[in-house]
Amino acid sequence: MKFKLTATPANTPRRLLGAGLLGIIALPLLFSAPIDAAHAQNKEVNLYSARHYGSDNELYAEFTKQTGIKVNQIQAGDEALLERIKSEGKASPADVILLVDAARLWKAESEGLFQKANSKTLQTALPKSMQANDLWFGLTTRARIMVYDKKKLPADQVKTYADLAKPNLKGMVCTRSGAHPYMLSLLSSIVAHDGETKAEAWARGVVSNLARTPRGGDTDQIRGVMSGECGIALTNSYYLVRLLQSNKPEEKLAAQNLGVIWPNQATTGTHVNVSGGGIARYAPNPDAARQFLEFLASAQAQKQLAEANNEWPAVSGVKVNNPELNGLGTFKADKLAVSTIAKNQPTAA
Repeated sequence: MKFKLTATPANTPRRLLGAGLLGIIALPLLFSAPIDAAHAQNKEVNLYSARHYGSDNELYAEFTKQTGIKVNQIQAGDEALLERIKSEGKASPADVILLVDAARLWKAESEGLFQKANSKTLQTALPKSMQANDLWFGLTTRARIMVYDKKKLPADQVKTYADLAKPNLKGMVCTRSGAHPYMLSLLSSIVAHDGETKAEAWARGVVSNLARTPRGGDTDQIRGVMSGECGIALTNSYYLVRLLQSNKPEEKLAAQNLGVIWPNQATTGTHVNVSGGGIARYAPNPDAARQFLEFLASAQAQKQLAEANNEWPAVSGVKVNNPELNGLGTFKADKLAVSTIAKNQPTAA
């Protein structure tokens, strides 16, 4: 039986992705007929992806060219994909799940949506810190940095995440909601390093220093600093790089004039998050899924995956061609394992 998955727009309302008809297509019905095992295991892989970059499609085409395995892809937001997979249950056609944050990957793990990869290739290619119980793997990395207004803050006034909670920053800090996975992952790392009590005190201190009620995404926090509403803001590194690559001269110049801080360079290192994935628990094509993940850990794929979103490869030694990203300089990264960050998510929440 041949089939083709239809991509779901990332902004599909979540209520359409619950039980019953999921989005526009009821996938369990579409896949209710038996699938020839040999065909399924060797010729197709069904990818549920929260990534939405055009260059990824070129990468998947190269995988098909090298292996003969067709990639059928559904794209949606992380939460929508997880709801969909849970609703599909054992009838889910998903083979590989790609998500864009350790918090979301942990959620998928905690809900039993992954199976062990049992891949020596992945275990060898990826650093141990990028592996979570052989269930999911970090494939690209990004840093949680700070940008600041040079007119409002001296260059050496803030050096650590802890500094964001100090009274001298009263009314200056901007960040997205603390309930967002990016913030939960950062707080999880603070729990791991400093303990729950100090992490909570830090969170309370940051709240007391907010310049405004949290709203919007990381780009909005950066623009808040540009406009003068915020003195300093937390952001993932790739959001700043996007603005540095802007085709709007005034926006690009404003981004270039911001100060950039790599936090905790004298201690634990800057918090690093991941996008990554694993093999779905009920994957009808687990062998093809394993081959697909191993391909994503290859040097060729790592470079392309990282460059698609201004990130760094998870595999050591792979270089990216990204002048704006490289222009931010080198930094000491926190070596905390993604599995440890994931483990602390409930406490952070």
